[in-house]
Amino acid sequence: MVYSVRARANGKRLAARPHSHRMRNAHPVEAAVGIEYYVSDTEGTGGRLRETPEDFRVREREAFGADLQDLDAETGSYPHLVFRATLRGWDTNDFASALSNRLGVSRERVSWAGTKDKHAITTQLFSIKREKNTLPDIDGADIEPLGRAGRPVLFGDLIGNEFEIVVREADRPENADRIAEELRAFAGDDGDEAAIAVPNYFGQQRFGSKRPITHRVGLAILAGDWEAAAVQYVCESSEREPERTRQARDRIAAERDWSAVPEELPGGLRFERAIAARLAESAAEPADYREALERLPTNLQQMFTNAAQSYAFNRILSERLRRGLPFGRPVKGDVVCFADSDGLPDPDRTQVVDESQLRTVRRHCERGRAFVTAPLVGTDTEFGETEPEAITREVLSDLGIDRSDFSLPGAFGSSGTRRAIRVSTDLEVDRDPFTLGFSLPKGSYATVVVREFLKTDPDDLA
Repeated sequence: MVYSVRARANGKRLAARPHSHRMRNAHPVEAAVGIEYYVSDTEGTGGRLRETPEDFRVREREAFGADLQDLDAETGSYPHLVFRATLRGWDTNDFASALSNRLGVSRERVSWAGTKDKHAITTQLFSIKREKNTLPDIDGADIEPLGRAGRPVLFGDLIGNEFEIVVREADRPENADRIAEELRAFAGDDGDEAAIAVPNYFGQQRFGSKRPITHRVGLAILAGDWEAAAVQYVCESSEREPERTRQARDRIAAERDWSAVPEELPGGLRFERAIAARLAESAAEPADYREALERLPTNLQQMFTNAAQSYAFNRILSERLRRGLPFGRPVKGDVVCFADSDGLPDPDRTQVVDESQLRTVRRHCERGRAFVTAPLVGTDTEFGETEPEAITREVLSDLGIDRSDFSLPGAFGSSGTRRAIRVSTDLEVDRDPFTLGFSLPKGSYATVVVREFLKTDPDDLA
C-alpha cells in the first residue's frame, strides 16, 4: 500500500504524487514539533494513559552482561555495584539523588542506562561506586544487586525497552485491530506478519510536554540570537501551564525585571530561575545572555541543540510522508546505516545508495541488516543525493539554519549523526483492560506508537 498526505500550508513544497488515499493531519500540538501526520487512517480509539503508575510499565532490555562479575568480585578491580531497580513513581534522576543522599555520597557515583519518567513502573539498570554490596531500602523502589563491574553502567547500556501500556476511558477500543492492520501495511514486507511500524519521530516529551519550546530555544541559539533564546526559555508561556505560571512569565517578559523572578516563578522552575539570577547579577552592565545560558547544566545546554536537531528530523520525516516516499526501503540518494552486533542501527556505518545498489540494499533493509536514515543535522552531516537530499535542504532552508551553524563552543555544538526513519515492533493488544504491549529499540518513543491508536491530545499521552 502506498500513502499520500495533505500538502503543507506554509513554505514551498513540490506537488505530492497521486496515491490511494490521504493521510490524517496530526494534532496541532504535535504539528508544532514537526509531527505532521498519522500513517493510519482509522479513527482513533481515544482514551488516556498513566491514570496510575501501574498503567505504564517499562522494562529495559539490558546490554551490560559481558561486563558483569559476581558480587564477591574484588572491589579494587570492580569498584561499581550493579543493580536492577523497579521503581514506582520515581523519576530516574530523583531516585539517583535520593539513593546518594541516603548513603551520604556524591550523586555523581550513581549512573544508569536509560532515563525514565516517574509516572510509571520502571525496571532499569543502575550502578553505584561502592565497596559494600548492600543498598538501603527506599520507598517505591525494589532493588536487586546483580554483581560488580570495572566500569559504571553508562547511558545507552541497553538494547531497548519493553512496554505494557493500559489505555483508560477509550471510546472506540474496537478500532485498535483496524489501526494495527494499517500499521502492518506501513511495516511492509518485514517477514513478520505480527510486525507493525511507524515513523521514528521524536516524541512530544523531547520538546517539553507542557511547554514545547526547547527546539525553538535551540533554533535561536543556532541563529546566534542568545538574547532571544534566554528570554524565550524564561518568559514564553504556554496555555498548558498553570495560570499563575503563565501570568508570571508574561509579567517578566513585559518588565524584564530579572531580580523579581525568584518571587514570581514557582520554585520548581529552577533552570529559569538560574538564568534570571545570572541576568540580575549583570543588571548594571549589558546583559550577557549567552553566559546566562552557559550557567545551565551541560545536559540542558545539549538538550537545546538536540531538540532543534530533533525538530528538523521530524520535519524531514513529515515531508517524506507527504511526498509518498517509502520508509522501509531506500530510494536512490538515501543514506542507509547498517546493523550493529545487537541488530540496532549503527549511525557510524553508512552508505549513500546509488541506482546500481538499490536492489541489494533494499534486500538488506528487508532482512533487518540495514536501515533508511535521515540526519540529525550537525557540522559533518551528509545530505545524500537526489530527492532525499532535496528534502533535507528544503527543511533546513525553511528553518533558516545550515550545517555551519552547529559549529558552537562547548555543549551547544554538534557534529551531527543519523537516525533510522522507521521503527518496527511486534504488537500485542488485550481488551480487558485495553492494553498495548510492544518493545522498541533504545532512543525510540513509546508515544509515537500509541499516538497512532489513540489519535488524541498529546496531554492524554503524557
